[in-house]
Amino acid sequence: MDNGYYATVDHLEKLGINKDYIQGWVGGYLGNPEREEQRVTDAYKAGYEDGQGGVTDKAQDWQGS
Repeated sequence: MDNGYYATVDHLEKLGINKDYIQGWVGGYLGNPEREEQRVTDAYKAGYEDGQGGVTDKAQDWQGS
């Protein structure tokens, strides 16, 4: 695992970003399949999309939620 992965997750946690966003980001970044439909939230979807691109563009939308 590269340092960028750990640094990003640590940064997101310190900012208080929604846990579903972080879990989505991790899944997208690692190339994991998405959650089953009934467990997917808007935060998860946003994180998954960002993770696939290796960015955190939508993270601030999920701060403190």
